[in-house]
Amino acid sequence: MSVLVNVILGVQMLTALGMIGLILVQHGKGADMGAAFGSGSSGSLFGASGSANFLSRTTGVLATVFFVATLALAYFGNARPTGSGSVLETPAAVAPATPVNGPADAGSNAAVPAPAAAASGAGQIPTK
Repeated sequence: MSVLVNVILGVQMLTALGMIGLILVQHGKGADMGAAFGSGSSGSLFGASGSANFLSRTTGVLATVFFVATLALAYFGNARPTGSGSVLETPAAVAPATPVNGPADAGSNAAVPAPAAAASGAGQIPTK
């Protein structure tokens, strides 16, 4: 699954870079009006209107691939693993309550002795 996510992420990055390049190469719609009145040169690699059609269709295809890759990454990012999950998501295993003295004294209501205090005073709060 990790390899598939890495491939989709690579496709997404390449399409994003391709869209950035294609959008920067395209000229705006106002540039056609300026070229029609003679203020700019309309000569280009694909002709006056051929470049806009080819570049806009290619940008649309790359945008579609980009959004599909984004949806796939969102799906795989939200999918829960079937084997081991996060430590925070699994409930803690609670052991059954058994008396300290063992199962033989289970019926008695004997008091559980308090733990002995440390002789060195490690559990005490220091005072001034």
